[in-house]
Amino acid sequence: MSTATPQKFEFQAEIKQLLDIVIHSLYTEKEIFVRELISNASDALEKLRHTQLTEKEIFDDTLVSEINVTTDDTAKTITIQDFGIGMSRAELTENLGTIAHSGSKAFLKALGEGAAKNANLIGQFGVGFYAAFMVAKSVKVYSHSWRTGEPGHVWSSDGSGTYEIEESEGQRRGAKIVIELKDDCGDFAQEWKVKEILTRYSAFVSFPINLNGKRINTVQALWLRGKNEIKEEEYTEFYKFQAHAFEEPRLRLHFSADAPIAINALLFVPKENTEKLGLSRLEPAVSLYCRKVLIDAKPKDVLPEWLRFLKGVVEREDMPLNFSRETMQDKSLVEKLNKVITKRFLKFLDEESRNRADAYAEFYQEFGHFIKEGAALDYTHKDQLTKLLRFESSLTEKGKTTALADYVTRMGGEQKEIFYLVGPNRASIESGPYLEGFKARNLEVIFCYEAVDEYVMNNVREFDGKKLTAADHADVKLADLPKPDGALSEDDTKKLTTWLKDNLGERVAEVKPSDRLVDSPVLALNADKFTSPHMRRMMKAMNKDGADSPLRVNLEFNPRHAVIKRLFETHTTNPDRAKLVAEQLLDNALIGAGLLDDVTSMVTRLNKLLESV
Repeated sequence: MSTATPQKFEFQAEIKQLLDIVIHSLYTEKEIFVRELISNASDALEKLRHTQLTEKEIFDDTLVSEINVTTDDTAKTITIQDFGIGMSRAELTENLGTIAHSGSKAFLKALGEGAAKNANLIGQFGVGFYAAFMVAKSVKVYSHSWRTGEPGHVWSSDGSGTYEIEESEGQRRGAKIVIELKDDCGDFAQEWKVKEILTRYSAFVSFPINLNGKRINTVQALWLRGKNEIKEEEYTEFYKFQAHAFEEPRLRLHFSADAPIAINALLFVPKENTEKLGLSRLEPAVSLYCRKVLIDAKPKDVLPEWLRFLKGVVEREDMPLNFSRETMQDKSLVEKLNKVITKRFLKFLDEESRNRADAYAEFYQEFGHFIKEGAALDYTHKDQLTKLLRFESSLTEKGKTTALADYVTRMGGEQKEIFYLVGPNRASIESGPYLEGFKARNLEVIFCYEAVDEYVMNNVREFDGKKLTAADHADVKLADLPKPDGALSEDDTKKLTTWLKDNLGERVAEVKPSDRLVDSPVLALNADKFTSPHMRRMMKAMNKDGADSPLRVNLEFNPRHAVIKRLFETHTTNPDRAKLVAEQLLDNALIGAGLLDDVTSMVTRLNKLLESV
């Protein structure tokens, strides 16, 4: 009950200007007012906690440090009450009605200086309270200072330019803000709506938040606690809450850093990669917090694109934000955050790969695509990412993978390149002709099964000073092997080479005897150094320019193979039949390379050959 006549005041001109900015243009979402008022209530409780350390007499000292939110759908009101430091009459005037204490003058000055300097935390200006007027017909603030000799007061305004203050008996310590909502903002008087907002933005506020008597924030801000004092089940509960997950996380990284910036981070790798399941592309999911309050649930550029599979939280206490506390303004700080978090996570993955190889192999099987993406595109971290790549090879068992570093340790002294082959699976690569020459020389070959692998290899280019080279590239030079008996003579080989080139015509750029074939009669190598067979198939699938250009390959034949020796005999005794066989051998080679697009002519030719059997 009031014991004095209410006094009416006009807002200072700057406050009127501020209200207009807050109501009409500062915030992108009206729901932000809940976050702002909860943050203010938390600050008031924190101030009281410090005051209690130095002051002996505190008004209403038995009150619990908590924040109570009450909704009334019938009256269309929402009430936010804290039992914090409270305000006297003078403080209500200074903080809510004038420029002196709120910092609003600095806020308006900064706005006038342009976006380049708009990098100050809105909490430093104290303008968050005015966000209530985005949704309010009227706002009443009931408050009682912590000082025992002060009376209680109520401050009220409809935001139109004036406010009133009067004494009010029976007020508890702290502040109770009662907002009568505008007709089009009635949703904010619904419990479910406010619960959703509190859960999203204020779930980790240090003090209990009760909504209509029910505790909302039951999960602690684990990222600010020491790792040794947190139980596994607490980490799991936090992850499920923060990531909206049902399973336990696959991996967890909890760390803090002081240089070059001070941050606390708690990162998780989920069990499954939903992109791999064919679902939509993942969005950033490492949330950005400042003083335990959510600033951005999906911040861009805080992490590189290839780390979009990570879940978790990153906090910097004194983070420079735009005035609405909705985005970070300092580009250099974003870059530092990106660098610190990425470097630390890569170090963590490297430790996992060395100390828990089986667990890392399972991670890589699920999320290796992202590591490959990073290795191909993130030049800043390419070296660290390349070390984390894993592939099967001609020396590993099926299903077992190897690192490029391990491959290098197995290289002979004369070997200068790391060889790889691209194919749909292990069986197709091992049964094809391209591996034969390498096996015969005990040269290990990396097996690449995914469409992205060739792109990755072309972008990585080298590892540990060793060039990454496609084993089916026409320019690959292999050491000579002892020539077995039974091969065509050198003179006959030259004759067959010339005959094949003349008869196959424009379909081949070059024909030559092969130093890499052992058991197969022929193989086709792409004559285009810049477009491999696999890349050509990808271009064709995407209808890219150049995919339908005439195909010309280099054909290599095996002078020791029975089919080739028979072809040499036939090319003089039955030239027409020999030509059909030569064309069929070329098509067989194109099939092996995955380059034969139209089989119609091949089927017709096979029928002719069968007629002569």
